[in-house]
Amino acid sequence: MRIKVFKAPGMLFSFAKAKAGILAFTALFTLIACSIPNLEPQDCTDSRTALREFYSFHFGNDMRFSLDNLKLRHPFLTESLFQSIANSTPGTDPFTVGTDDFPKAFRVGACKIANDGNPLFEVLLFWKDDRRSEQRSIWVSMRKQNDKWLVDKISQVKQ
Repeated sequence: MRIKVFKAPGMLFSFAKAKAGILAFTALFTLIACSIPNLEPQDCTDSRTALREFYSFHFGNDMRFSLDNLKLRHPFLTESLFQSIANSTPGTDPFTVGTDDFPKAFRVGACKIANDGNPLFEVLLFWKDDRRSEQRSIWVSMRKQNDKWLVDKISQVKQ
């Protein structure tokens, strides 16, 4: 089988050269696209997974407040947050900031480094059913202890 070669004045074109050009362009585009820098601070990137794991665990289990349920969440919390919640014994869910109307889903949103130097995340809580569709934000501060990122503070107000 013979490849057809098209000749234009002063130019030699073949399908093999066109294919090579397309492959080179695709490789260059992929390299450029993969080198887009992450603009999020490194501590935000590093602690985001731990925060997602905590809220996935929380939403996947009984969200009603009890000391037994709090103890199950202890591995995700700083000791100061754990003690603060245990000593206050709230009647509502402290991890969705005091609601007894439990959200159906969450999403970990934007992060910034707070004044105390720790990552501060916006966590979006969602309620959706036949009667309503609602979204609220809470703010969760993470702290690194013993090389592990832990939930340190939860608030309705951006700290």
